[in-house]
Formats: sequence, structure tokens, C-alpha cells
Amino acid sequence: MNPIPRISTRGYYDLTDGSTVKNNRYFLYPKQEFAKIVGASELTIMIHGLRNNKVGAVAKAEIAKKRLRQIGYRYPVVGYSYDSNTKGAHLRKYASRALAAGQKIAIKNGRNLALFIQDFKGHSPNTKIRLIGHSLGSQVILSTAEYLARKKENQGIIESAYLFGASITNDVPSSKKYQKILDKMISKKIVNYYYPGDEVLGWAEHKEYVKGPLGLNGAAGKPLSKYQQIRVKPKNHRFASYASTLKKFP
Repeated sequence: MNPIPRISTRGYYDLTDGSTVKNNRYFLYPKQEFAKIVGASELTIMIHGLRNNKVGAVAKAEIAKKRLRQIGYRYPVVGYSYDSNTKGAHLRKYASRALAAGQKIAIKNGRNLALFIQDFKGHSPNTKIRLIGHSLGSQVILSTAEYLARKKENQGIIESAYLFGASITNDVPSSKKYQKILDKMISKKIVNYYYPGDEVLGWAEHKEYVKGPLGLNGAAGKPLSKYQQIRVKPKNHRFASYASTLKKFP
């Protein structure tokens, strides 16, 4: 079985403090698989959350592809692999530092993913690009939209975005700043799959590591019209649990 294609920025950021190690754009693996995708009607990119090494990143992309195939989606699915396996993330005493580094890295990866999207659309302008983000992956998507918004010609470059157990704050879809960016960069819709019983997001909110996670209780305020949210009941915070609740796509 061929490995699932992935866009990677592994080794670009420091796993302790999130500082930049390499100012590269991204690399593709296997590169020839991306050449085959050029001209496809659609492309879906899966962006994992915190505490995922290279193997974990591939596994999340495989889970996404398998679930999408099960519900009838037949277009290419690739993974986005970044330095989210920050040091000490599995230990409670280092959780705050590890999460802060992870958030910093996720924000910086907005540039990397945006550059890939721009480059790919340059070769395949008619391909609809959809983004799936789990947990910290939601921050990568938000930061990607921010970076893309720097150029007027990028308007509508992302077809749609899907968030699962999102760790960004619940005021994002209603804030004036982000409403304008998301409305311009995302053509059709943003779907937030949330669960008030998510144990990881609940703990993060309790510890004040994330104030009001979007994936816990949904959006606060009046969100932009392209935003919609669906309450689900996964077994736990893991992406596999959230993916199993997905009934239709796109």
C-alpha cells in the first residue's frame, strides 16, 4: 500500500519553545503523488492536532481518508504534518509550556500551508481545496486564512473548512477581525463539530490554557453566515472518535 501523500514542515520549528529552526516553505512526500493530483476536481487536506509525531500525522490522514471514503467522498486526501509533538506535552507539569510552544508552531505553520495552497492552485486553478483540522489543527487553518488574506487574489481560495474538537477560542467566528478574513478566504462554508463533554478541551478550559475552546460549546456571539456548527458525541477527544461522527462530506 502506497503511503498517504503529505505536506510536511517537520524539523522547521523547535519542539521546546516553538522558535523557527528553518525558514523553508514545505516539502512534499512522495512528491510524485502530488503531481498526480494536479487537475483533480477537489483536494482535501487533513491537519492533525498536538502530540503527533510523523507516524501520528500519517495515521490521522489515513483515518480521514478512510472515513471520507466510507461516506462516499472519492477525491484525493492528503495529510499536513508539522512539529506538534512538543517536548513534555504528555506530562501535566510541562503541559502549559508544551501547549504554548504548540500554539506558536501552529500559528507559524499558517504561512507554510498557505504557500502550499497558493503554489498548488497556481498549477491546478480549478481544484477545490477543503481543509479538515482536529484540535490544534484548527489554529493552523485560522492562521492559513490570515496569511492568505494578505493577497487580494486569494479571495475564495479555500472551498471549505471543517473543525473537529477545535482549540481556537469561541469568539473567532463572531469577531470582526476574523469574520472578514474567513468570509473572504473561504468560499462556501466553515463547519464546526463540537462536543460539550470533550475531556481534553474541558480540562484546557479549566486550567485556563484555552479560554472558551470553540470545540467545547460552539461559537459565542453572532458568527459569520458561512459558519455552521454541529453538536456531536465522540467517545473522546481523539480524531478517530470525531471522524466516526461525520455523516456527510463535503
